Amino acid sequence: MSVRVPFLDLAAQNAEVADEVLPVWQRQFATAGFVGGPEIDAFEREYAAYIGVAHVVALSNGTDALELAYRAAGVRPGDEVVMPANTFIATAEAASRIGAVPVFVDVDDEHLLIDPVAADAAITDRTRAVVPVHLFGQTAPVEHLAPIAARHGLAVIEDAAQAQGARSPAGRAGSLATVAATSFYPGKNLGAAGDAGALLTGDDDIADLARRLSCHGSAAKYVHDRIGMNARMDAVQAVVLRAKLRRLDVWNAARRMAAARYDALLADVDGVRIPRVRVGNEDVWHLYVVRVDDRDRVMAELAEAGIGTGIHYPTPVPFTAAYAPLGVRTGQFPVAERAASQMLSLPMFPHLTEAQQLRVVEVLRSCVRARRRTEAAA
Repeated sequence: MSVRVPFLDLAAQNAEVADEVLPVWQRQFATAGFVGGPEIDAFEREYAAYIGVAHVVALSNGTDALELAYRAAGVRPGDEVVMPANTFIATAEAASRIGAVPVFVDVDDEHLLIDPVAADAAITDRTRAVVPVHLFGQTAPVEHLAPIAARHGLAVIEDAAQAQGARSPAGRAGSLATVAATSFYPGKNLGAAGDAGALLTGDDDIADLARRLSCHGSAAKYVHDRIGMNARMDAVQAVVLRAKLRRLDVWNAARRMAAARYDALLADVDGVRIPRVRVGNEDVWHLYVVRVDDRDRVMAELAEAGIGTGIHYPTPVPFTAAYAPLGVRTGQFPVAERAASQMLSLPMFPHLTEAQQLRVVEVLRSCVRARRRTEAAA
């Protein structure tokens, strides 16, 4: 019987932390301690120490964290926010929700991260912020964007949702700019048992404002000095996150071993372009994204063989129906557009076994060779 390989295996992670999590959950249910409290406080302290920032504000999800990061950094309705075309829609959606205007730019062909040259060219007198997205598990080129932003007086806001624990020479993702947002959606490297997120900053004023905004614009009950939102993290999620944070470095190391194994197994497979790590980066491999031609056929054949895969992302955000009013043109983001038809995310999770990876590569190699034989015969 052939080995079936899921794209993601969260059950193994959850089983590893269950003995720690379940007793604390039982105490929370007994005391009805669901909003705020010691588990939230402890997680904020522990994650701040791990990332290397002064403040972590625990929040309801990554999209709310991005919106609060934009608001706390001074982005206002009508302001432009420069971001990569190759990202999850939340990066743009959070800006749109506050009336700001996403301005998309292309990515570099080697790493599929925001292109600093393109970002610089997109800045106008309406631009208020630049958003490097730490995609697939490695940090974006913040070191190149920061001087550009400084020259124009702009905020740099990290979208760190896919990079918990990733490092650049300057530090961990989430500590590289004035403010950052992250997601703890279950499938992330550090994932909750539902939706959760956080804002990270070294700025006292930004942290204080984000806390107020996340709690209906209030620093004290029934005292509201501004219009906010309800974006607090549930305390039950903090319990899971604390348990998983203690294992994050081990799990990320397992991901790096799996990525190195993929690299070796795919090195001689013509027609499969493997991902590259930026010089100086320590990737945590949230995703292992290869590029292949005729991607949809390859993906379907992998699925037929019991191999789970994903696409991150099939449509660059500016070409989604939601952003059709921007009127972007085909060819405006050539790298992101080409990559969208080629990207294929292979199974990647800490408990991925060598046997599973051998099966993935065996089937992928067969799919690519079959395509090349068809081309040769045509």
